[in-house]
Amino acid sequence: MKINKAKNLIISVFKKHKLSRKHALICAEAIINAELVGAPSHGLARVISYCNRIKKKVINPKPKIKIKKISPSITHVNADNAVGFIGADLGINHAIHNAKKTGIGFVAVKNSGHYGLSGYYAERAAKKDLVAFCFTNAPPAIAPYGAKKTLFGTNPICFAAPTGTNAPFVLDTSISMINRGKIRRAAKLNEKIPLGVALDKKGNPTTDPRKALEGLQLPIAGFRGSGLAWMVDILSGVLTGGNHGGKVKDPFDDFTGPQNIGHLFIVFKPNLFVKDYKKRIKENLKKIKKLPKLKGIKKIYYPGENKSERYKINSKNEINIPINILNEINLLNKSWS
Repeated sequence: MKINKAKNLIISVFKKHKLSRKHALICAEAIINAELVGAPSHGLARVISYCNRIKKKVINPKPKIKIKKISPSITHVNADNAVGFIGADLGINHAIHNAKKTGIGFVAVKNSGHYGLSGYYAERAAKKDLVAFCFTNAPPAIAPYGAKKTLFGTNPICFAAPTGTNAPFVLDTSISMINRGKIRRAAKLNEKIPLGVALDKKGNPTTDPRKALEGLQLPIAGFRGSGLAWMVDILSGVLTGGNHGGKVKDPFDDFTGPQNIGHLFIVFKPNLFVKDYKKRIKENLKKIKKLPKLKGIKKIYYPGENKSERYKINSKNEINIPINILNEINLLNKSWS
């Protein structure tokens, strides 16, 4: 499907689910971006979950968002249970604005939902010559180190910095061996997941995505990954006023109430401490990319560089939408108002 046609389809779906055109466009742009950077687990496959939560009245399609200006640098956003893209869009925009004005923008968002790819927001700051950290928490999927019950989400950690090129440095990684969206997409498409990323409910390794969803996911780096997940839960949950400690509800299966996910955006100017940042970052990248390469490696990429290349290539082509996902979206566009 052509990119504009896919975007307009998503806008139409969200408008029929009572979002304003402005909010529907914000959602569509984030979803299409996920497809173009090669992350379909956070793209069109997610549309049905957002719409189902609107139907169940646990996402507010007409939020009355409150913005509290704590200082010229610090802002607190109450997203009123909007679709997560809306709260996150406001959050990163305020963080960028504050950073441009004062040197640093520090923005917390509460009463939000799943916002897609963290890198989408961090990259927006980096393309305005700012450094960014983005944090958000997620439903239980990982057991804290030493426990046998899931509590932490796959809680992504994201960092972005300008490089002096059109491809910012963007590190966007969940603290699990595989993000949960990929497992859900594999289950939907009847595909297997890699061995060593998840356990079934009996604690056995599994490649069956459905058994993985019933069991638990494994963190990166053992207890270190568990610690990072805990850190993100504090930053995006405890500090923001969002849910934390295993209270974030599963967006696909739990309709007992809003998710109340929290986001935290920290954005600042890269020249606060050194005036020659652009020169120094170019030296850093050049030094690393010139290192001797392992056999079979043609190029050393910095985080975000290969994603930028995929975006350029995919932007020239149509989006390949699996037929069952396309059927779901078309049905959403016709069947509910």
